[in-house]
Amino acid sequence: MEPKSASDPFFEYKNRQRQLWASFAPTAMFTTPVAAQLVKFAGISAGEHVLDIATGTGVVAITAARQKARVTGLDLTPPLLDQARENARMARVEDIVWTEGDAEDLPYPDASFDVVLSQFGHMFAPRPELAVSQMRRVLKPGGRIAFATWPPEHFVGRMFAFIGRNSPVAPVGAPPPLWGNPAVIAERLAAAFEPPFFARGVMRFPALSVAQYRAFMETSVGPIQKMMEGLANDTKKLEAVREEFEALIQPYYWENEVHQDFLMTRAKAR
Repeated sequence: MEPKSASDPFFEYKNRQRQLWASFAPTAMFTTPVAAQLVKFAGISAGEHVLDIATGTGVVAITAARQKARVTGLDLTPPLLDQARENARMARVEDIVWTEGDAEDLPYPDASFDVVLSQFGHMFAPRPELAVSQMRRVLKPGGRIAFATWPPEHFVGRMFAFIGRNSPVAPVGAPPPLWGNPAVIAERLAAAFEPPFFARGVMRFPALSVAQYRAFMETSVGPIQKMMEGLANDTKKLEAVREEFEALIQPYYWENEVHQDFLMTRAKAR
């Protein structure tokens, strides 16, 4: 499914995003514990209608469905939705509705959901104001949002800044890690939501070495993959970028884990 209109100035960007994240499935498994924290933080209960935006392989959607919620998962990337369907089948929660679609143009009627969730997903929509307005539009009166994001001052936020400095394609839209800044979040939500509540956590990513983690990320995280592919013909530059990446990782690596701090936000619709 293509974005609704090719006149969208981010049409090509979204096509690239669809392709970039197709290899994300192996990494998504490591976000599974965070999904459980997010669903608990959101207070999901039986019977609620829940939308998971940028569902990826469905880890949040499936976790919410196991709480007996009525769940819809949306993502831009078809191969990830295929994996989500398979994950749901194995988890025996096959009544989830999976939709290919765009966080900036949600294909649902107004006031369709009690809760809108997103785990490290809606933050990549290039226009935060559109993402917020769409989330609010599909919420019922008194509904709530809850999402997990990467703060700019911690590892993953710094990693995306590193990618931006070294990527062959210039960054587009608002920087995703701004969604990890509580002051920015409060400002973005102010018109449509009550003041947000925040909590923090750490995602632990097992690795036997910094080099092993770096190599895994090069094959499983689209923006890093594309960055490295762009440097493939410049051996000296590629080596320097890999050294820089490992130096970035090192302070967050101990006890055979890379520690990735995240922020959770919850807010009630006005």
